[in-house]
Order: sequence, then C-alpha cells, then structure tokens
Amino acid sequence: MSERPAQRFLFRRPKLAVSLADIVTGDSPIGAEPTLCLAAPRRTGKSTFLRHDLQPELENRNILAVYVDLWSDMAADPAHLIAEALKAELRRAESLPVKAVRSVGLSKLGFGGVSVDVDRIGQPQGTTLADALEALLDRTHKRIALLIDEAQHALATDAGLNAMFALKAARDRLNSRDDSRDGPNLMIVLTGSHRDKLSRLALNRDQPFFGTSVRSFPLLDRHYTDAYTAWINARLAADNRFDPDDVFAAFDATGRQPEILARILSDAALVVGDAGELKRALAGGAADLRQRVWDDYENTWSGLSPLQRAVAERLAAEGAQAAPFSATALKAYGEAIGETVEAPAVQTAIEALRQKNIVWRSARGQYALEDQGLAEWLKTRPA
Repeated sequence: MSERPAQRFLFRRPKLAVSLADIVTGDSPIGAEPTLCLAAPRRTGKSTFLRHDLQPELENRNILAVYVDLWSDMAADPAHLIAEALKAELRRAESLPVKAVRSVGLSKLGFGGVSVDVDRIGQPQGTTLADALEALLDRTHKRIALLIDEAQHALATDAGLNAMFALKAARDRLNSRDDSRDGPNLMIVLTGSHRDKLSRLALNRDQPFFGTSVRSFPLLDRHYTDAYTAWINARLAADNRFDPDDVFAAFDATGRQPEILARILSDAALVVGDAGELKRALAGGAADLRQRVWDDYENTWSGLSPLQRAVAERLAAEGAQAAPFSATALKAYGEAIGETVEAPAVQTAIEALRQKNIVWRSARGQYALEDQGLAEWLKTRPA
C-alpha cells in the first residue's frame, strides 16, 4: 500500500539556519553576536523559518530555544507573552505539569536552592526576567536562545518596551558569568515585519539593543518556487502542469509571499488548457493582485488632505529617523502645501492618519507608516 502524499508543503532552509545559528552561538569565525535583528515583510516565511529551521538547529546544538510570537494574541501585552513563555519552560524544567502545581497550591518552584515565583515573572515586585532566565539556565544546564517573532510589537506598550530592556539586562548578566566562555549563555533573535519599527529597538542610545544592526532577512528565492512547483505538479494531470519559470515570475511580482503564490496557483490550476493558457493565467493572476493592492493605496491616498499626504510622504522618506515635529519637517510641510504649518496642525494630521491605520505611534511617541507597502508605493509612484 502506497503512502499518502503530504498535504502541506514545507520548504526547509537548513543552510540559512546553520549560518544564523553560527553567528549567535559564537561558532562563526568572526565571534558571537548574541543579539540578531532580522527584518522582512509579513508573510514572507520568517515565522516558518524560526519554528522549523532555526529552532531545531539550535536545539541540535544542545541549546534551549524558546519561541515567542508577539502577534499570537494581539489583545495581550507583549511583556505578558514573554513571561508566559518563560513560565512554561520553567514548569517543564521542573517536570511539574501546570495542573499539579495548582492542585498543591504551589506557585514557587525551587532551582538549586533558589525559589522562583512563576506566577509573578516580569510583574512588579515579582521575579525578574533575568532571574527567571538564570534559573532556567541553571536547571537545564543548557544555553538559552529566545526567538521573538514580530518583536516590534513590544514598542506598543511601556510594559513591552520595559520587557525588552529587561531581556537586554538578562543577556548582559548571563553572558558575563564564568560559564559563558564557550559562547553566550543567552542569545536573542528578534524578527520584525516592519523594518522602521524594529529599528526603534536598536537605533538610539536610549533603546534596549542600541548598537545591534538590523539585517534584512533573506527572502525565499527560486529554490523555493522550483521545489513548490515540483510538489504541485506531482499532484496535477500531466497535461495541466506549471512551468517553474512562470511560477517564479508570479512569486517575484507579488512580493515573494508564499500564501499569495498559493492563492494564484490555486486559481490558475482551475484553467483547463495548454501550457500557454496556464502561463497567461499565472501572469494575469499576479498582475491583477498587484493592481488591486496599488488601487487600494491610490484610493486611500486620494482621501487624505494635503497636509496628511505631506506628513505621510516624509515618514516614508525618513523611515526610522523620522522626526515629524522638527523645524525642518514643519518647513518641508509648508513647502509641500504652499502655506505655513505649525506643530498643532501636524499633530491633528497625524491623529487623523492614526485613525485611518496609516500611521503608527510607539509608547514613547515615535512615528512610522503602519504599512511599509504604502511606503514602497509612495517611492515608486509618479510625482
């Protein structure tokens, strides 16, 4: 009896996982970088890579890799999600299931004589993140890697930002121990779908990971589409299969997003005809999708006031360096709309843009465009 074919395509990136693991662990010839910031647009494969490639690679090196997705629960504070992940690991390390802990009325777990209150990790007057991580290190005898997905969401609240500062303090503390000579005891990998926002964690001296470079996370390439095309074609009739060149062209034209490619291929697969008709269906699907996105941006743009447009354009141009209320910015707005602009008018414009989900504001009053696709559209559209 033949095996049933897999129902879900999963593309592995082992070489990239090895390369990044070498960097954070110190196995690279250039030494360790215990904090990595990786940026790429949403839905381009970052989360899949973290869970299915980087996490297993680190675990194969006897490192405890803890994955936290800060967008897994948008209603929860990012600091709470980080604390919950550490609670789960501490309970697992103690081999006490949560129900057993509750049933005997215990919230404190002992680690080598140190009592850790798991219910109050990260809370005021409770166990600090550094204490929790050090207890986990001592209990498991494994170095720890925190993989924090969509890390820029921590900027949305004061507690989230404070948690980032706490992780930086924990990193410095654990990596200064005598037993860190063979490599860092605590490694932190931050990924984000918004480069400008993620940069806010590392750009200035008053940010938790100042000095850390924000790297571009490599997008999926032709290797991915060739493997995906072969996987799909094996499940289609011999006379109704996709050409790998056409699939990659559609993938590239729509921002290299696997979910979008799957949708385009699904629609195109309904076409019954020769290879030429499949080719046109793929190209047409990609072009239609891209045009719909562009039309949405155009409709949004047409509904903005001249000052709102000027503010949005400046945020797009300046990125993480944006200072929308500076004297230079006020002068630029005035030149753009042909009249003097004061700070209160800019504040009103920004609030209107926030209501339209066009502009994002951090807990510390930093601003950026919410959708980086809009920023790209602004840069490429005719003046």
